[in-house]
Amino acid sequence: MKIAIISLGCPKNQVDADVFCHALIKARHETVADPGEADIIIVNTCGFIQSAKEEAIENILLACQYKQQNPDLKVIVTGCLAERYKSQIASEIPEVDAVVGIGSNAALPAIVERITAAGAGQVESYGPKSDMPLGGARVISTPRHYAYLKIAEGCNNRCHYCAIPLIRGPLRSRPLEDCVAEARWLAGEGVRELIVVAQDPTAYGEDWGKPGAVCELLDRLNAIDGIRWIRILYAYPERITDDFIAAMVRNSKVVPYLDLPIQHCDDAVLKAMNRRGGRREIEDAIARLRAAIPGLTLRTTLIAGFPGETEEQYSELCDFVKTVRFDRLGCFAYSAEENTVAARMDGQLDEETKQRRADHIMELQAEISAAVQASKVGQTLECICDGVDDETGMYLLRSKADTPEIDGNVLTPADTPLETGAFYRVTITDSDTYDLYGYVEEKLED
Repeated sequence: MKIAIISLGCPKNQVDADVFCHALIKARHETVADPGEADIIIVNTCGFIQSAKEEAIENILLACQYKQQNPDLKVIVTGCLAERYKSQIASEIPEVDAVVGIGSNAALPAIVERITAAGAGQVESYGPKSDMPLGGARVISTPRHYAYLKIAEGCNNRCHYCAIPLIRGPLRSRPLEDCVAEARWLAGEGVRELIVVAQDPTAYGEDWGKPGAVCELLDRLNAIDGIRWIRILYAYPERITDDFIAAMVRNSKVVPYLDLPIQHCDDAVLKAMNRRGGRREIEDAIARLRAAIPGLTLRTTLIAGFPGETEEQYSELCDFVKTVRFDRLGCFAYSAEENTVAARMDGQLDEETKQRRADHIMELQAEISAAVQASKVGQTLECICDGVDDETGMYLLRSKADTPEIDGNVLTPADTPLETGAFYRVTITDSDTYDLYGYVEEKLED
């Protein structure tokens, strides 16, 4: 069978798709990029917030539309939306042939056989969340020079606004040796940049009674030949210990970049969110990180319009953004998610107010980001080449301050051929709010 996989949402979800894609190929199916050529379309959904749910439903409906030209086409829905809404998808979108919860991902080859058998009806399969594979053989769906290493599943933080524990279950850390073995395999496949992901990588090992195990993991990853950059996505302020900072400093391959999702700065709002610690802990973590790691790029995520957020608390958040000056920042209007504590709270704000607050914070951050980028003009940066931009014809590179698909790029003229996945020294000559522009000085040795 020819199978098209549409994977939505975060890098963690993409890794899940990489694992079941490998299993399908092993079962002698073929993957195709064009859904119009497929016998089966698998939509690996995100269901984290309202906008993600809307995107997932739109993609499911688009997949089902291909049945008009190919009546024998089968559509499978898996991922977070399938886990969260289960039979609702099956009943409300009857064109879907199978709804597969995350605990049944490993059964996808068998489910493909079931729905393609003569006389097959709609299939629903929901295994326990704990059956979700933590690792396993996979394909690499990113460009070959970088890849995501998923080190844990689920979360124990229980933030009141977040549906992830409901969807993915409690924290399950992947065995350290398993993580290291996959990282070695990725390096052997040509991966140069390893991006460590989990809902909260700094919680890695807590479920074994070994808090701080991420430090040992970084030590082990740093020793792998072939890997040049290690990037950590997401680190919670209350877990930014001196040991964690020391691990970032002593491991030279760990780039000076950290995504610190703080969500807010007001103590009362943070308490209502069920976040650990308050503004003092956040500011302390930021101060210690910046003092220990020269040139650190800090990214954060904020929520505007959380239930009960007053104008004064919102103004405090705006002042905090202007004072701390994060290098990168994303602010989202609060989304009331079913079955979360926050969705049942009093003081729900109207959509217009929430969006206005989020938009204003992004306007504040745009000025800060532009100034941060402008300060890099004249510097020479180590960059990795991601290839050529089809629109501009320029080469797209990234510095240590840039996560793929999230942050900006370093653009250089295409007058000198560059090698995708290679590292170059680039002198920056110009900037805008998100991107840098420059010229290549030299290719760096491995």
